[in-house]
Amino acid sequence: MSDLVTSDFATARQRMVDGQVRTSDVTDQRVIDAMLTVPRESFVPDGKAAMAYLDLDLEVGENRFLLKPVVVGRLLQAAEVRHTDTVLVVGCASGYTAAVAAKLAQQVYATDPDAALVARARASLNKLGLATVSVTAAPVAEGDSAHGPYDVIVLEGATEIVPEHLYRQLKEGGRLVGVFATGSVQRATMVTHSHDDFGTRILFDASARVLPGMQRTPEFVF
Repeated sequence: MSDLVTSDFATARQRMVDGQVRTSDVTDQRVIDAMLTVPRESFVPDGKAAMAYLDLDLEVGENRFLLKPVVVGRLLQAAEVRHTDTVLVVGCASGYTAAVAAKLAQQVYATDPDAALVARARASLNKLGLATVSVTAAPVAEGDSAHGPYDVIVLEGATEIVPEHLYRQLKEGGRLVGVFATGSVQRATMVTHSHDDFGTRILFDASARVLPGMQRTPEFVF
């Protein structure tokens, strides 16, 4: 990649943070610095690199999308990821959110059901030298219990069902953040594990594509 193109992407990254992320109440400097550091263009198909910093869910596979940058920033800020935390990103697609989380946490595990996206995520993360991220192929709803429990779990997309199996992979005090489409309106939500209970708090209105396997089962109509 030429120095000129690299410079263009750096400028676009700065504009994304200044124009989309900061203006949407993301004030955590660690999150801002992480999003300024991670090259989002490395996680999108070559033909869509010019779209990497637009304010949209970006398609990176067949009906698979990266969350809007502002949603990523606001979710990670709400989760209050500490440098000692272990984070799980489910439905990670090509790995961008996992890469940003790796700048905040001690260790990141990520899963996706699409083997091709898992391979792409691994290649992009390795190229950037992000050795603290491990990506495996697994259904979104299953999570990754082998490496849990987790301080933070992030959904890289929306869910129409209550992900109870993921709740059980949270540590005491652990936080799960994602876009919930369990009602008539999609909302970014945080679920906190406390004393064998799971408290839910709505964070902000948001929209995202529903993750594979997280769709609501259609009701049978007589």
